[in-house]
Amino acid sequence: MTDLARFLQRAERLLERIDTVLPVPPAAPDWRAAVACRWRKGANGRGWLQPVAKPHPIRLKDLKDIDDQKARVAANTRQFVAGLPANNVLLTGTRGCGKSSLIKALLNEYAKKGLRLIEVDKADLVDLPDIVDLVQDRPERFMIFCDDLSFEAGDATYKALKVVLDGSVAAPPDNVLIYATSNRRHLMPEYFSENLETHTVDDEIHPGEAIEEKVSLSERFGLWISFYPFSQDEYLDIVAHWLRHFGVADAAIAGAERDALNWALQRGSRSGRVAWQFAKDWAGMQAAKPAKRTK
Repeated sequence: MTDLARFLQRAERLLERIDTVLPVPPAAPDWRAAVACRWRKGANGRGWLQPVAKPHPIRLKDLKDIDDQKARVAANTRQFVAGLPANNVLLTGTRGCGKSSLIKALLNEYAKKGLRLIEVDKADLVDLPDIVDLVQDRPERFMIFCDDLSFEAGDATYKALKVVLDGSVAAPPDNVLIYATSNRRHLMPEYFSENLETHTVDDEIHPGEAIEEKVSLSERFGLWISFYPFSQDEYLDIVAHWLRHFGVADAAIAGAERDALNWALQRGSRSGRVAWQFAKDWAGMQAAKPAKRTK
């Protein structure tokens, strides 16, 4: 036996021993039971889909004063679930006004019709092609959910997202769409110096290459939906909804308006998230108060 043959034998025996101590890869999720999964990464860099035991229970009817946005995204999702043409979705705008909640509510609305959700952290976007490969032959319809998406200068992970959206030689699978939320319309920071690259040709404005690169990412989302700050009346309407959710009577809700406005003032925001937080705090304190004794 040659030295090379002996070396190969020893290498094979070593690999067999290593295989016995390596952790077993997690089993593929049962998509009939799991409606949502998170993409997880181990210390060895291996990724897997982890089922979410208790998905967020929020419903479309809980989302107040964003009727136009809700209707447009719900229509796109209905088309997707029905196997009709539908677009990748980018939800942008004011923080706390229902972007992420809308996506979670859509899952609850259409899960029984085959909709499934995979949440992917921005740091794991490089794994998107692998995630798509895992589900592209499944009969379910998958929303890949990227929350609070934005990229800093020099961040190359956005290129993996561009490829999955519309930049690969392979056709995107019919059963996968990207639903992302961001506080930035163009997902990447824009600098004043980049505007200096803009030039004109026959009186037409042509942005510089840096700006074109940044705009090209958000343009790969076929549907852009913008969210705006709530007015005072809209904010109080959302507060009232959540107080009713916690069992507070209408008469008590009217008396909570001043506290709700002060709560928003302290946080510098009249958003759905702030309204939800106030309602939990106020309803909890009212329930904790000792009952008045009657003579």
